[in-house]
Amino acid sequence: MDRIVDIATDGRHLALFRGFMVVKQDGEEIGRVALDDIHALIVHAHGTTWSANLVAALAERGAPIVFCGTNHSPVAVTLPLEGHHAQGARIQAQWNASRPLAKQLWRLVVVAKVRTQASLLEARGVREAEALQFLARRVRSGDPDNIEAQAAKRYWPLLMGRDFRRDRDQDGANALLNYGYAVMRASVARAVVAAGLHPTIGVHHANRGNAFALADDLVEPFRPLVDALVCGMVQDGVTALDPAAKRRFARLIAFDLRVEGEASPVSMAAARLAQSLARSFETGAPALALFDPPSPIEWGSLPRSTLAEAA
Repeated sequence: MDRIVDIATDGRHLALFRGFMVVKQDGEEIGRVALDDIHALIVHAHGTTWSANLVAALAERGAPIVFCGTNHSPVAVTLPLEGHHAQGARIQAQWNASRPLAKQLWRLVVVAKVRTQASLLEARGVREAEALQFLARRVRSGDPDNIEAQAAKRYWPLLMGRDFRRDRDQDGANALLNYGYAVMRASVARAVVAAGLHPTIGVHHANRGNAFALADDLVEPFRPLVDALVCGMVQDGVTALDPAAKRRFARLIAFDLRVEGEASPVSMAAARLAQSLARSFETGAPALALFDPPSPIEWGSLPRSTLAEAA
C-alpha cells in the first residue's frame, strides 16, 4: 500500500531497521513503516535528523524525500540517480527533443489542466465553467497566448470566491494548497525518475534554479484535484494544516482517475503519463496518456470533500 509519510514534529530521528523506517523521539521508538509501503516522505520539522542508510534505502525504492519550508511549499527533493533500465537512452532522447515537439507536449498539458478545472467548476454548478472549456479549445502549440494564466484568472474567483488570492506565503487555504501540491509534486517526481527521465529537463518550465522542472510540467493537470479537496475542506471549516488534514491529502494518491478507458489511482496515472512522455521523446510524436476530467460523481468521491453547489 502506497503511503505518504509526513514528519511535522521537531526532535524526531528517522532510521533504517530491517526493511522499516523507524521513527524515534528522545531515543525511544514511537513508530515504524515498511519501506516498501512508502510512496514519499515529506519533512516539515526543521529539527528532524535521519541516517544516511535510510535515505539510500528510500532512493533504491524510488521514494522521494520532500523538504518543505515554513509555508509548506517544497524547497528540496531527493530522488535516485538510477530509475529505469533504459535511462541513458531516454535522457538523451529527452535532451535532444525538438522545440516544436516540446511545444506540442506543453499544449496537451495545458489543455488537460484547463479542462479539468472546467470539469471541477461544472461539478460545483458554476455556470461560467463553459468559458474555461472555450479557452481550452483555443490553446495553441506552446501556449503563446498564455491561456493557462487566462484560465487561472477566471478559475480561482469562481472556485474560491471573489476575495481569494493565490499567494504561496499566506496561511489558510493557501497553506493547504501548498501542502497538497507538494504531495502531488512528490508523486509526479517519483514517476518521472521511474520512467527513466531527468526531472531537471522540462518541456516548458526551465528555471535554472529548478531541479524538478519536468515534474512541475507534468503536475499541472493534477493540481485541480488538490484544489477540489481544499475547497471542500474550507467549506467544512478546515483552515489549519493539522494531522487530520494531511491524512486527507495523503489519500489523494489513491483517488481513481480514468486513463485511456481504465481506472487508475493518481499514483499510477502519474506513472502512465511519465511513461507516455518518455515514448514521445523517443518517437518524436506528441502523445500523452492524460486522464479524463472526473465526472461530478467522481469529483464527489474525493476524500471527505464537500462539493456543494456554488451560490
